[in-house]
Amino acid sequence: MNRWPRGRWAWVAALGVATLLVLTVMDLAQHYDVPLGAVLALAIARALALSLAWLRPRVAMVVSLITTAVTAAVTTPVSSSEPWPWGTTAAFGHAFVIAIAGARGLGRREQVGWWVVTQALGIVATALAPDRGSWRGLITMAVLSAVAVVVGDLIHSRRETSRRLVEQETISKVERAERERLQERARIARELHDVVAHHLSVVVVRADSAPHRLTDVPDNVREEFTEIAEAARVSLTEMRRVLRLLREPVEQPQLGPQPGLEHLADLVESTRRAGADVRLVGDVPTGFDETVELTAYRIVQEGLSNAVRHAPHAAVEVSIKQSGDELEVTVHNTPPPGTPTPAPGSGHGLTGMRERIHLVEGTLSTAPTPEGGYLVQAVIPVGKEAASGDHSHGG
Repeated sequence: MNRWPRGRWAWVAALGVATLLVLTVMDLAQHYDVPLGAVLALAIARALALSLAWLRPRVAMVVSLITTAVTAAVTTPVSSSEPWPWGTTAAFGHAFVIAIAGARGLGRREQVGWWVVTQALGIVATALAPDRGSWRGLITMAVLSAVAVVVGDLIHSRRETSRRLVEQETISKVERAERERLQERARIARELHDVVAHHLSVVVVRADSAPHRLTDVPDNVREEFTEIAEAARVSLTEMRRVLRLLREPVEQPQLGPQPGLEHLADLVESTRRAGADVRLVGDVPTGFDETVELTAYRIVQEGLSNAVRHAPHAAVEVSIKQSGDELEVTVHNTPPPGTPTPAPGSGHGLTGMRERIHLVEGTLSTAPTPEGGYLVQAVIPVGKEAASGDHSHGG
């Protein structure tokens, strides 16, 4: 965007305009036969053209050429040695306008076009009043304006090069930040693999081998070990999926199916088998977008996990229902009996739920209930294409 120079260059530009104004007055008053009022008017117009060169390059070119034409029409050199139609201040003033306009972004072809118009003005003026000036005077202006075109183009090219270098540096910083982010994801993946996945694998092995290592294991305990091993395997599979997502580019497709609302009954049943008092209220609608169903499933999964951890032996109700263009997900637990000592949490679960809800532009509320329980409630937009009436089992 064209604007007046800033900092010290603003003072340089202002000084240049003022100097051109004074020199034009002196040049016209001393070397040409012209009324004093016209001298002041032409000097102001010449200074105005130079001022506009920074702000409106094309307008500045037009004003400068019109000022030159009017100056040639109303002035007569006091001697044959004085340049006409391009006086000294007119020639240098117009050349500065050309150079600044070029530096401010006029294209190369447009600059050449203005150079041609400039020479044409001199030729027409000399042809109409050959007694005032000579053809040799036009050569000086042709060379001076050509130099101005080259200088303006060079300055503009340098500015463009600097701008591109800045853009490239910005791109490099973004790429460097992205590389660092990928490296951090890889480091997290390694930590998860070396710590969490390892311990889950140990749980699977110990739960599978426990009935064989221990003597006189009752059938119900043997069944409990089997369910523990199966739950650990599922968790290990989920962990490996997360590790793949961390290690691979975000654009890579997911390598396995994600759970949806049709799996919700299995989730509730597995939680119930673990000893929790969980009930799925009503029928669960299905047929939504995969992202919506995955979000709802994860909300319920985290809500059940929190209830089991922080309110052991409390009754938990899960409900999923569609209301218009929204899906309401609710996980509510009653106050735990007695005075339990719930396990401490890190807060990452609630943060994860909020992040998931934010991605689907839904809302989430989590708060204790007046009777001492806890309520997790999410509202997820599903649009008008939502469930077609299919339902999975209720609890």
